[in-house]
Amino acid sequence: MPEPITPQLLLSAYAAGVFPMAESADTPGMQWVDPHRRGIFELDKFHISRSLSHRIAQCNYRIQTNHDFAATVTACADRAETWINDEIFALYLALHGTGHAHSLEVWDGPALVGGVYGVTLGAAFFGESMFSRRTDASKIALAWLVHRLRAGGFSLFDTQFLTPHLASLGAIEVSRSAYHKRLQAALNQAATFDPPGYAPTPYLVRQRKIQNVIARMVHGRKRGATGDHPADKSRFVHQPIQNRQMCISLGRAVIGGIAAFIQLNGQSSVLRRLAA
Repeated sequence: MPEPITPQLLLSAYAAGVFPMAESADTPGMQWVDPHRRGIFELDKFHISRSLSHRIAQCNYRIQTNHDFAATVTACADRAETWINDEIFALYLALHGTGHAHSLEVWDGPALVGGVYGVTLGAAFFGESMFSRRTDASKIALAWLVHRLRAGGFSLFDTQFLTPHLASLGAIEVSRSAYHKRLQAALNQAATFDPPGYAPTPYLVRQRKIQNVIARMVHGRKRGATGDHPADKSRFVHQPIQNRQMCISLGRAVIGGIAAFIQLNGQSSVLRRLAA
């Protein structure tokens, strides 16, 4: 008779780089998976498109964490084909009870319309599943999650597999050996899903997008060019803007209100704040 899977054994599996999947919701038991190619998000390269940035700014939703973890997992499993059976569901509930599994949820009034959940160990977040009942709700959840993980000191966001949906948000694929190296480094670091004093806003979540647009525009003006080169852009992003009037005009073009932010906080610190 096989040894029963316990929450502690499940955590040990994650630490070894493998994760569980069931054949279907009705199939008992589970199998351990360690893909040859692993999907990950590099947290500082999460892509927020113009349309997603607009949806984040609309504020017609509410973000909560761990408010209804069970409902989030249930919603993730509510599809024609799922790898979440009763045993896996119970294990994640147990991990949630010990503080090792978390959900980030998108609410529209009393309705849960999107969300994502995963497991945390060291500075690694193992994304398990997500769902969407409203346009872009899962993308909104991921954007808020990535911001939270960066604030909490996480260095690895494991998505297990790479899908077109995740690739559109900046996820990449790495080899098994490269993933295990990243995993070991993350396990030796400390991180928290609930950083002290963390109070995100839609504006802060969108900052990565704003930062990149400002960098491209200013870089083009400095070079007298209409475009930029990736290597130059990455080098320029964290440089301060020296021209105050340029900051104000760029801010107006990118997002209303950022000009006032520049005036209040000083032009030399603008990009450093946007990159934080």
